[in-house]
Amino acid sequence: MQSAPTVTSHNTEETDLDFMMLVGTLLDHKWLIGVISAAFMALGVAYAVLSTPVYQATALVQVEPKKSDMLGFSDVGSLLGKESPTVTEIELIRSRITIGTAVDNLNLDLEVKPRRFPLVGDFIARRFKPAEPRAVASPWFGLDRFGWGGELLTFSRLQLPAELLGQELTLTAGEGASFTLTDPDDQVLLAGQVGRFYESNGIRLQVDALQANPGTQFSVVRSPRLTTILRYQKLLDVAERGKESGIIGLALESTRPAAAIQVLNEVARIYVRQNIDRTSAEAAQSLAFLKDQLPQVRKDVEQAETALNQFQIRNKTIDISLEAKAILDQIVALDASISELKMQQAEIERKFTPQHPVYRALLTQLAELTARQDELAKKVESLPTTQQELLSLTRDLKVSTEIYTQLLNKYQELDVMRAGTVGNVRLIDSADVDLRNPVRPQKALIVVIATLLGAFVAIALVLFRKALNRGVTNPNDLEKLGLPVYAAIPFSAIQKDFDQTLLRTRKADAPQLLAVSNPTDLAIEGLRSLRTSLHFAMLEAGNNRLMISGPSPQVGKTFVSANLAAVVAHSGQRVLLVDVDMRKGYLHKVFGVTAEHGLSDVLARRCELSTAIHPTAVENLHLISRGQIPPNPSELLMHANFTAFLEQVSGLYDLVILDTPPFLAVTDATIVGRQSGTNLIVARFELNSVREVELTMRRYQQNGIELKGAIFNGIEKRSSAKYGYGAYSYYHYEYKSDSV
Repeated sequence: MQSAPTVTSHNTEETDLDFMMLVGTLLDHKWLIGVISAAFMALGVAYAVLSTPVYQATALVQVEPKKSDMLGFSDVGSLLGKESPTVTEIELIRSRITIGTAVDNLNLDLEVKPRRFPLVGDFIARRFKPAEPRAVASPWFGLDRFGWGGELLTFSRLQLPAELLGQELTLTAGEGASFTLTDPDDQVLLAGQVGRFYESNGIRLQVDALQANPGTQFSVVRSPRLTTILRYQKLLDVAERGKESGIIGLALESTRPAAAIQVLNEVARIYVRQNIDRTSAEAAQSLAFLKDQLPQVRKDVEQAETALNQFQIRNKTIDISLEAKAILDQIVALDASISELKMQQAEIERKFTPQHPVYRALLTQLAELTARQDELAKKVESLPTTQQELLSLTRDLKVSTEIYTQLLNKYQELDVMRAGTVGNVRLIDSADVDLRNPVRPQKALIVVIATLLGAFVAIALVLFRKALNRGVTNPNDLEKLGLPVYAAIPFSAIQKDFDQTLLRTRKADAPQLLAVSNPTDLAIEGLRSLRTSLHFAMLEAGNNRLMISGPSPQVGKTFVSANLAAVVAHSGQRVLLVDVDMRKGYLHKVFGVTAEHGLSDVLARRCELSTAIHPTAVENLHLISRGQIPPNPSELLMHANFTAFLEQVSGLYDLVILDTPPFLAVTDATIVGRQSGTNLIVARFELNSVREVELTMRRYQQNGIELKGAIFNGIEKRSSAKYGYGAYSYYHYEYKSDSV
């Protein structure tokens, strides 16, 4: 029952630990993250400065609600809640007939521009200030094929065959106003002079103006008309400003502000002109309908007037009663409305189907008016017969007269509309561009995004490297394998300089021993701790031989061997350091002695032991170098001569340190380990993985060699590591034996 809180606490601690390690890893690589972020920021700044600015031309158009036409369509449509008329007008502006007319008028399907030097060509050309009209910038670095500012090429005519439409042609300026036109394969299509008309192979061309240095190339592309229309339909932004405001905003973005203004003004002009033409056409159509109806209505008026006069003469009736007059006024109004709706019906039948909502709404209105007309007819039946007849004839006359008057007024009104030049749309603001504030690039935003992207890439790189690098960072990771850690040695920047000198010069003019040149270095303090630990660990050893190896190269076993030997020698013990790595050993470089007369020579009986022992600058410390590189190092170590050699030197010195090759690379360390009383391996910080160390331990066990412990080398200050040495003036790792 009490275990659950403990587990929860442990998980929380592990989560906090992982988070702190993540933060620490980022802090450890803060300079790398900063450099990458700065590089991305610099790229963002360069892009923001070098990229061509994009400007936006804007214009405003007002769409006024359509007045009710002669047939009253607007009134009928309003009953159905139709959407704003601007929706239709927006689609008309974006239609192919509008955009296509602008493309034809402005020759927009032809794109001509000079070739610019990559990346910086446009930036240089934009900043060219001509000293005089028609001046052209001189070529930079002799690159006359590029335009550097002030170039101009215009065509008064350019027609291409279908196979060349959409292809990028090249026009090259020549001497004396000459030019050459080539296809994408650099095949000459046409050559000529400015101002002359040429026709060849389906090409009709006349260059109107050419302003460029000889050799300058222009890109010439004649796109298919439909392709250009579709492109401008995407580029043109048309939207209503405010809900049902009737104000339509037009916007067009381009790197050439003058061209954007010209295109937008042309689109607006064409749209307004089309609206006027459409209104005039509708008026003309309605006029034709009225022209057919007016004679018949006029005839009806005359007939009604004649019939009324004859009735009054015959019956000597002059006027109708007040009651009949009231009914008459209502009947006349209803008849006029019904007559008008029937004329609308005749016109609607030509435009809509019987199922259309407008047509159905009109039938509904007719039914309502007819019902009211029937009600009035019943009232008329209650009147005297004479009054009924007089009422009927008077009604016919008044209705016919009113309808005729309405039609005549509409006819005159529509005739004025047909002849006029005013539609229901008008241009409020012509196109213009704010040259001081381009819409793109947004420099500040680009720089911020580039910097954040750089930081993201850097962090991802650091974490990816961290994920790939499974090297040990904590001595406890080794001890969990059952391998005691005798010492933890901090990384030494001075020793790194020594190693780089050895790699660069391939020789040592002076001994490169850290224990001699910098005895107070933290790494040497760690080796002193190792010396103390070894003093007690070797009391139970079978001999005074100490083998130092490692799982892999570059772990620092030679550094540990040489400096440990010097530290032990400083305590007054006689120490012999033997370079058993007869393949790549370089202890002779560390101590500044020759590699000749070394271990391989002793084992091969090419020299005596006394000759192979080299004194060093450290008192009580002697060195046997690797000797000449033999073809069979392992065979020499397995020979009885090596055993005799070890017995002999063990009797001459208090401590014999054997620096061997990497354990997992070759078998030399296995042979030497069998004859050494104490065997240690060197594991390097963030280099050797736990699995690699575990494999080394298993190999030791398989070969029957006792592995005493490990030396954790090259510990660096890491914010992500649980242990470090940066906060102390010296480093000490205390070894605890099993007996404690």
